[in-house]
Amino acid sequence: MADKSKTSEAVATAAPETAQAPSPARKIYPIVKYGDAILEKPGVPIKKFDAELQELAEDMFASMYAAQGVGLAAPQIGLSLRIAVVDVTGGKNPEAKIVLANPEVVHAEGEVREEEGCLSVPGFRGYVLRPQFVTIKAQNAKGETFEIRGENLLARAFCHEIDHLNGILFLQHLSMLKRDLIKRKIKKLRKQGEW
Repeated sequence: MADKSKTSEAVATAAPETAQAPSPARKIYPIVKYGDAILEKPGVPIKKFDAELQELAEDMFASMYAAQGVGLAAPQIGLSLRIAVVDVTGGKNPEAKIVLANPEVVHAEGEVREEEGCLSVPGFRGYVLRPQFVTIKAQNAKGETFEIRGENLLARAFCHEIDHLNGILFLQHLSMLKRDLIKRKIKKLRKQGEW
C-alpha cells in the first residue's frame, strides 16, 4: 500500500539510538505493476518458516521503504506467497514492523471511506471503503501464531495487503466508472512505453 502522506495516523515514537552491528545489505525488489497476472491470483500458503523466509521478510521491508510504502505483499515483488509486511510509520519506528504470514481477518467493525493508493498501481488513487477496526490472525516469520488489532490506517493496510494475497487489487473496490478510467489511462501509458 502506498503511503498517502509523509505523516500517518499512527504516532511513531522514536526509538533511542543504540549501537548495533551493521545489518546485511538488503535486496531491493522491483515492484510488479498492474497488468501482471501474478497480482490477480491468490498466493500459496507459507509452510516453511526458516532463515530464508526471515531474510525475504527483511528484503520486503527494505523494498517497501525504498518505494515509500506502508505495506507490501509478496505478489507485488513477483512471488506467489501468502506473506506481507506492514509498517505504517514508514520505517520511523522499528517496533512497528509487522510480518503477516498466512493472515486472515477474524473480526472487523466500523466503516471508513478513505483515499488509497497502491505501489503496484503508481500514480493512481481512489476512495475505498474499509473497516475502521480489524483483528488479524497470522504467523510471524518464525511461524508463531499471533493476533493483532489495527485501527484506521493500520486496519486499512492490513485489509489492503490481505487483498493482495487473495489476488485482489484496490481497483476492484472502486466504482466501475473510476476503475475503467484508471484502466484506460494505464493502457495509454503502456502504449507509450511508460508503464
